Amino acid sequence: MSDTPNSNGTNNSGLKPTKGWPQRNYRFLRDQIVPGIFKRREGNQFRPEFHPLNGESVRITWIGHAGFLIQFESMNVLVDPNWAMWHGIVKRSRLPGIPIDHLPPIDLVLVTHAHYDHLHKKSLRVIDSRYGIIVPSGLRDLVSRLKFPAVYEMNIWEELKLGGLTITHTPSHHWGARNLHDTHRNFGGFLIHGGGKDIFHCGDSAYFDDFKTIGARHNIDIAILPIGAYEAPSGRDVHMNPEEALQAFEDLGGEVMIPMHYGSFPLGNESPLEPVQRLSAEAHHRGLTDKLVVLDEGSPVTF
Repeated sequence: MSDTPNSNGTNNSGLKPTKGWPQRNYRFLRDQIVPGIFKRREGNQFRPEFHPLNGESVRITWIGHAGFLIQFESMNVLVDPNWAMWHGIVKRSRLPGIPIDHLPPIDLVLVTHAHYDHLHKKSLRVIDSRYGIIVPSGLRDLVSRLKFPAVYEMNIWEELKLGGLTITHTPSHHWGARNLHDTHRNFGGFLIHGGGKDIFHCGDSAYFDDFKTIGARHNIDIAILPIGAYEAPSGRDVHMNPEEALQAFEDLGGEVMIPMHYGSFPLGNESPLEPVQRLSAEAHHRGLTDKLVVLDEGSPVTF
């Protein structure tokens, strides 16, 4: 895999780790994984009331990690739903914000890529979705047996209209393999247009120039961007740090930024509190504090 765009529009980070990866992995196991196994999970679970929405309002609830419930007037959308307490030896650090059995009726599920922390089959298996599930091209086989009424595969920049929403599959700089040599799977983010608003869920991505392209093609109201796991043990260029995420937000021209992909699972060598602390400091430095909305897991916010 190369670090240049493929014919399907994705931008691969490559699979080869950089120099020093054995030492970084040892530090990751010593400082993150092993202590995490013995730590009590933090956070709380809530059972909020999801009252009906009217007009152009949108309600966003962070489940944790990259998982969000995004509600429009007549559509409830789940993105990257993950209620896993473990991924192999990686223990979840914070509880999912709401129990999976407290979800409102779900109309549509979006999965950004095949990695286990984003495409969690056990969570998907118990979610009923009226219109089905949307995945990047090459992922149909991973979700076809999960009893969704329909599976829609999308290529980069393709649009799909369902239930009054328009979904656009956007590029990212990441990788999509479920397993090491499973390199045929697409990956990216989603732009959801509904109720007069454009909501951008980035998926996983390092910083790259196509954030400018996405911003030029869409008037983004809310950008949900990853800020954690930037100290990747592999040393690969796969995630953004908080400063890069804010640069991506400025490139996108968004009105509101919501951070994600931090705190729920130990996936990088940075400390759990560092991403949001750095994000807040850099937002203040750039004069973007008023545009930053840091959500608590399980606490819905209406925009």
